[in-house]
Amino acid sequence: MTVTINGHLRETAEAIERSLAHPGVANVDKACAAIIGLLSQHKPLMVCGNGGSASDAMHIAGELVGRFQRERRAINCICLTSNAAVLTAWANDYSYETVFARQVEAYGRNGGVLLGISTSGNSANVVEAFKTARALSVVTVGLTGEGGGKLAPLSDILIDVPSRRTPIIQQLHICIYHYLCERIEAALATS
Repeated sequence: MTVTINGHLRETAEAIERSLAHPGVANVDKACAAIIGLLSQHKPLMVCGNGGSASDAMHIAGELVGRFQRERRAINCICLTSNAAVLTAWANDYSYETVFARQVEAYGRNGGVLLGISTSGNSANVVEAFKTARALSVVTVGLTGEGGGKLAPLSDILIDVPSRRTPIIQQLHICIYHYLCERIEAALATS
């Protein structure tokens, strides 16, 4: 089967169209309010994911610590996938399954919010991070594919998108997190 660019774009457009009425996507504004509220209290936003979702986590942190569309103060966003020394030391000595949980323990001690990105919702290290976050009363926001997988019951706010196909899920995630960055930046640029 040959995939064409028109077919790929049509599939993406159809997924975006389904997103307009999808209940999980309706939670985006709820997530914005929670994140903005906690950042306003000088609590951290921690972001994590694996593979493409790790790149998305870094992208979000880059937009918020740096700038998205406005000149403003830096926003307290920590990408848990960015510190190679922590990731490799902890994974080597203990387990890759707990590399994000360990960092949530370090950065989330005084609260905050954890945004975990997983297309399946089943990434073991993101699931473990959410368990640690829950124990520390850190608000958990899951950004996943349809259904949310194992992250669904661990998410205070679940943003699941209506697809089970990884590339389509990732494209929808980009739309959502760019919106999150825009809302966060607009709210905090004036505070």
